[in-house]
Amino acid sequence: MKFLRDLLDKQKPLFHKGGKLEGLYYAFEAGETFLFSPKHTNGIKGAQVKDAIDLKRMMITVVIAMIPCLLFGIYNTGHQHFLATGQTAGLWEDFGPKLLIGLELVLPIVIVAYAAGGLVEAGFAVIRKHPINEGFLVTGMLIPLVVPATLPLWQVALATIFAVVIAKEVFGGTGMNILNVAMTARAFLYFAYPAQISGDQVWTYLGDKAAVDGFSGATALAVAYNAGVDGDPVTQALAEHNTALGDGIYSLSNMFMGWIPGSIGETSTLMALIGALILIGTGVASWKIIVSGFAGAYIMGFIMNLFAVNEYMAMGPEYHWVVGGLAFGIVFMATDPVSAAQTETGKWIYGLLIGVLTVIIRVTNPAYPEGIMLAVLFMNVFAPLIDYYIVKANKNRRLQRATV
Repeated sequence: MKFLRDLLDKQKPLFHKGGKLEGLYYAFEAGETFLFSPKHTNGIKGAQVKDAIDLKRMMITVVIAMIPCLLFGIYNTGHQHFLATGQTAGLWEDFGPKLLIGLELVLPIVIVAYAAGGLVEAGFAVIRKHPINEGFLVTGMLIPLVVPATLPLWQVALATIFAVVIAKEVFGGTGMNILNVAMTARAFLYFAYPAQISGDQVWTYLGDKAAVDGFSGATALAVAYNAGVDGDPVTQALAEHNTALGDGIYSLSNMFMGWIPGSIGETSTLMALIGALILIGTGVASWKIIVSGFAGAYIMGFIMNLFAVNEYMAMGPEYHWVVGGLAFGIVFMATDPVSAAQTETGKWIYGLLIGVLTVIIRVTNPAYPEGIMLAVLFMNVFAPLIDYYIVKANKNRRLQRATV
């Protein structure tokens, strides 16, 4: 590391004012501060709050919290491939080959997302003459986790560039975005290239092998919706679906663990909850948003049961926690400190409505079986309004107490 430090110190004058590469100073500064702690300190005089965490450490904490989802997603990608092609029957059989297939598919997506978004961030930093913010450390990991492993790499790059520019940079960069950047990327893909991010054929990689008889590739949400349309009990349909791949693939426990087809990092509720514990324990994410989000989904699922006109509405509310990407979306998307509600009461309302809207969209609109995406983006837009009325109500209460 000393060699690298000395090399950077020798090149630094080229990027300072008057140097040949002065215009690229902020790109150089970003690389230097990523590798080493900066030597400069805040020059503002006066009292300052000292804390052990800064933006970079906060973002790294979120990335660490996503590692369980990433590692599980890598292995599950290979596992689903082996199941679909009839090469194995057990979870841990052929561990090495499954892991290699997952790595071959997932790592390029992660690399392309970071490269495409990083180049956009660097370009805006040079143009605007400001340091590169570390916010993309999280976005670059989130985007791969919310897409299928079969997504073409050029679409990963295009969606990442679109989301960083439209959902973030046009608003001023990190800390100024209204919408969650990763969810914007997924929404872009959903509407621009629906064939590659929806349907039954995109969630499981087959390669050059043929699928076994009885394989459909449907996600748990698709099975649940089709059962509701056909009039079959959802729990029975989930239990019986894809029996050629092994009994109980869509059991409640299996879906909680995540051994089902889906986006790379969204299938495992357990891994998302492990990430939630890390985020809550470090104070990075609001536990109020997470708890209220899950509560909202359960409450609306229960209400759907009371007024059920089809089998999908009659599905047990606990199933909404483990099918689709609800857990991942609430833990990592809804808690985005920039686009979420900021007031303490507002966080309860914001999270609750995300859970409620997710279930409503899932059950009532067949065009959007995964409601968490639209629910988060919709509530991102309304988060400032929620905070406005919470603050206004607090002011009115104080004014009333003052006049008594």
